[in-house]
Amino acid sequence: MKIQHIFFDLDNTLWDHRKNAYLTIKDLFEKQEITLQYAIDFEEFHAVYHEINESLWEKIRDGIIGKEYLRKHRFYDTFKHFGVDNEELSMYFEEHFLDKILNHNQLVEGAEALLEYLKSKGYTLHVISNGFQEVTERKCLLSGIAKYFNTITSADSVGVRKPNSAIFEYSLGLSQAKKEESILIGDDWIADVVGAQNFGMDVIFFDALDENREEDGLKTVKLLLQIKDYL
Repeated sequence: MKIQHIFFDLDNTLWDHRKNAYLTIKDLFEKQEITLQYAIDFEEFHAVYHEINESLWEKIRDGIIGKEYLRKHRFYDTFKHFGVDNEELSMYFEEHFLDKILNHNQLVEGAEALLEYLKSKGYTLHVISNGFQEVTERKCLLSGIAKYFNTITSADSVGVRKPNSAIFEYSLGLSQAKKEESILIGDDWIADVVGAQNFGMDVIFFDALDENREEDGLKTVKLLLQIKDYL
């Protein structure tokens, strides 16, 4: 059956979360004069934050913790790593981070050109994100890509996250798409690739971090515009 529906992961597949988060944290870091007050280097701080945040998101994905735990701990644990035990400061960062990150809306290189191309080819486009419902739609709107999508599914609206098959089931129902006419594009090996495969849906792995995973028959791209080779 011919592919008609394309489902995109959002963060780090289309919307450059890594870059936008980096710029947001840098703004907050400078505003609070953290280097001056605590003698912490920003690049070191960001590297520790990134590791802690990734680990917490994996635990959310695996159902070990909820989003409130993540919100309470990602900055608190980062500051604590540098010997700063200050709940008020870490909550200031958390609250302002979620608010201010939407001031930065850089897209992954080639994202808009790819969406334009796929739309011109007559595909129907959708989003399936593990992000927070309240943020996902605003990211799409503020970055200017909401107009490309017929449906936007966020994990919060389903109560489960990728790789759980229920979120794929929900999104297909919402978009009235058949599994065999659909394909997912995403950058997360477990959530996107394993999730789609277990659900029985075709997938393109956007290997942005050069994980170089080998698997027979797996469609893989390093750059978004290489997706034109498949669609």
